[in-house]
Amino acid sequence: MKDRACQGPDGVGWLSALSELKVGESGVLVSLDLSESVQNHLMHMGFVPDALVTLLRRAPAGDPTVYGVDGMEIALRRETAAAIRVRAATLDEIDENENDYLPERIEATR
Repeated sequence: MKDRACQGPDGVGWLSALSELKVGESGVLVSLDLSESVQNHLMHMGFVPDALVTLLRRAPAGDPTVYGVDGMEIALRRETAAAIRVRAATLDEIDENENDYLPERIEATR
C-alpha cells in the first residue's frame, strides 16, 4: 500500500478532494468545506485535521464510497467527499497510522 499514497509522478504531494482518491489511496485531511453541523458530525467520527483517510471501496454505482479513518469505516456520498480537502500522505504517515486489517479489507473488495 506504500505506493498508493496520493502523490504526483515526481513524488510531490498535492491538495485534492477526498472524492478524487482511488481505491487503496490515502490522504491526510486538511479541511472540511461543509456546514458547521456536518463538520461537527464528521469530526466526531474521526474526520479531524491531520487524520489519515483511506478509500476502502465504492458502491457498484460509485456512490456512496466507504472510507477508513481512525479504525472505522464511514460511507460518504460523493458531494460530501468532494467538499473534504486532503493532501498527499507521506509514506511515514501511512506506516505510522496503518491498521493491520486495512490492506486485507481493500484487497477483499477487488
